Amino acid sequence: MQSIKELYRIGNGPSSSHTMGPKKAAELFLDDHPHAARFNVTLYGSLAATGKGHLTDQALLNVLEPVAPTTIEWLPKTFLPFHPNALRLDAFDENEKIIDSRTLYSVGGGALSDGEKIIGLTENQGKDIYPMTTMLEIMNWCEKTGKSYWEYVEDCEGKDIWDYLKEVWRVMKEAVIRGLDNEGLLPGPLSLHRKAVSYHIKAKGYKDSLRSRGLVFAYALAVSEENASGGEIVTAPTCGSCGVVPAVLYHLEQSRGFSENRMLRALATAGLFGNIVKQNASISGAEVGCQGEVGVACAMAAAAASQLFGGSPAQIEYAAEMGLEHHLGMTCDPVCGLVQIPCIERNAYAAARALDANLYSSFTDGIHRVSFDRVVAVMKQTGHDLPSLYKETGEGGLAKGHEFSH
Repeated sequence: MQSIKELYRIGNGPSSSHTMGPKKAAELFLDDHPHAARFNVTLYGSLAATGKGHLTDQALLNVLEPVAPTTIEWLPKTFLPFHPNALRLDAFDENEKIIDSRTLYSVGGGALSDGEKIIGLTENQGKDIYPMTTMLEIMNWCEKTGKSYWEYVEDCEGKDIWDYLKEVWRVMKEAVIRGLDNEGLLPGPLSLHRKAVSYHIKAKGYKDSLRSRGLVFAYALAVSEENASGGEIVTAPTCGSCGVVPAVLYHLEQSRGFSENRMLRALATAGLFGNIVKQNASISGAEVGCQGEVGVACAMAAAAASQLFGGSPAQIEYAAEMGLEHHLGMTCDPVCGLVQIPCIERNAYAAARALDANLYSSFTDGIHRVSFDRVVAVMKQTGHDLPSLYKETGEGGLAKGHEFSH
């Protein structure tokens, strides 16, 4: 299992799989063919179906067009076998002869695959550094050693992981703060107004539990709205679900005064749970639906909250299990292909659900029948059983006919 640095990627929205991944693919291809006379990019499956709403074409053109003319072909009905997020890049010489052709897959979280392995990594990236890849193994290790999940992360990653997580936490917090300050419409045809500001103001007018819940909503909306407008965020585990973990952690830092070190340890724990899902199932909405994005984000946030409140390894695992289990079957059906409806709202609701999962778990001893690993396996199978129109194609569910009411 690879570093959680591959899970927490800093970049610009609105989609890790549809924006960050294709942009990286174009950069890698351009590095190999800086003198090409022309480029052509063919988008397949989900990349083609919702690419315009996710600014996929703009991400590609911003990289390739300054060097050579670039055309983009859209084939939303054609799905390549390895993954629904596929693209082919062709480079031509001045005589219109193909110099090179490469097919890549954007597999979620901004990562790319050539169909066999993750590519585009530096020398120290992409290595399997975690010997244990199931939560049961890791939980048993914690019980035997008396150590916490974050200590397992430190043992595997090394001390420098804390410098990286400090930068992750900085970007997360700045996204919350920017989102609470920005107003107006989000880009795209939905004419959707930013809501974080009004939620934040209204929440402060309530007392205790209602204020707490309203603030969590506001923080999640703030980050998700920044993502929808192309702002800088952290994939946690994806762009489309990037508001959940920051909302929960920012709220707990502000309301409970937890130290920065404890926040970073919570991020490490959250990353470990997200990494387990990435390794054993998927975090790609185009592959398994929104359960792999918002569902996993909820599990990560629940685990982080449970640790901050002193949960045992079993209680932390239980909180994460509930966060994911109660998102099983959630479809990915963005209206107009934009990461706005229902995505933004789902981030806010999942952040609140993560806190509920932590609370529920804290009332127990952590012993329960359905393990986190079992839910991950079920989520993977459920995602594969979902019809493709419910997996980021913009053709089913809420996205069908682009009908919406808000």
